[in-house]
Amino acid sequence: MKTTASRRLCLAALLTAALSLLGPALPAQAQDQPVKLLVGFPAGGSLDLVARVLAEGMQRELGRPVVVENKAGAGGQIAAQALKGAAPDGRTLFMSNSHTVAMIPLTMLKPGFDTLKDFDPVAMVAVNPDVFAVSTALVGNAVSNLREYGQWVRAHAGKGSVGVPAPASAPDFAVGLVGKALGVSLQSVPFRGDGPVTQDLVAGQIPAGLGGAGAMLPHAKAGKLRILAVNGSRRSPQMPDVPTYAEQGVDGYEEVIFTGVFAPAGTPRELVAAYNAAINKIVLSAGFAERLSSLGIIPTGGSPADLAERVRKSSQAWQVMVRNAGYQPQ
Repeated sequence: MKTTASRRLCLAALLTAALSLLGPALPAQAQDQPVKLLVGFPAGGSLDLVARVLAEGMQRELGRPVVVENKAGAGGQIAAQALKGAAPDGRTLFMSNSHTVAMIPLTMLKPGFDTLKDFDPVAMVAVNPDVFAVSTALVGNAVSNLREYGQWVRAHAGKGSVGVPAPASAPDFAVGLVGKALGVSLQSVPFRGDGPVTQDLVAGQIPAGLGGAGAMLPHAKAGKLRILAVNGSRRSPQMPDVPTYAEQGVDGYEEVIFTGVFAPAGTPRELVAAYNAAINKIVLSAGFAERLSSLGIIPTGGSPADLAERVRKSSQAWQVMVRNAGYQPQ
């Protein structure tokens, strides 16, 4: 049986061969024109960090400018709608996390887009576990796990505020799961992305918050934050000492945020194939893995069909979370 490492090497070889067949440049109608990579959250957050690393690699592989454009707001909805309205000519791509493409369609009556009808999936890029962190400036050194955090909240009336990247997001619903499991009253405080959540945690403006490991882990290493839990069915290899929510009695938050690249529906298949090959070559490179590893983000990769299937699986998992929370689409 092949090891994970050997399978990655085989996949990398196949993708490199595919890219060489396609050539470093895209079809003639798209050559030398800049590619705009839309991001639906502010600069400095987990998604933006991954987008900028990927854009550097794409620029090298494609031999043309790749520019990250932050269209922050409404949990990525503004950027998603911009992609829907873009021409399917390969000049506009959208790097999205699963909140925008899988959660928003479950929580909004009129999101303004249909992920699998209005977008062509291009490639998976990474998975970015959500972490629950506390501000050491406010909580001090007395809290090292969720149980102790619950004790701290009970001892500090009115301090149950928890920052989340967006309203009606998986972290937003997870706050309810954590509060119920700990037997304490917690209040979600929505922000515009996990970058701003992290900034307020570091500044001691809020005692606790949920967000991507990519935004929070560097500050935890610096001692500004303490990470108490990570989501997923198993511990993150980048954070082996951090227990999962399930290990601490919080069930229902196993689905991990993923990141993928999408194109407008109707984009020529040769363009999608060229982008997929380039992205997979970058994602499977040692340099990409090294840069993301320090952020707790795990590179993935795969075919457009793999990304479409991941959207469907996340939607199914989060549909249960939304229903159990009693949330009605707005």
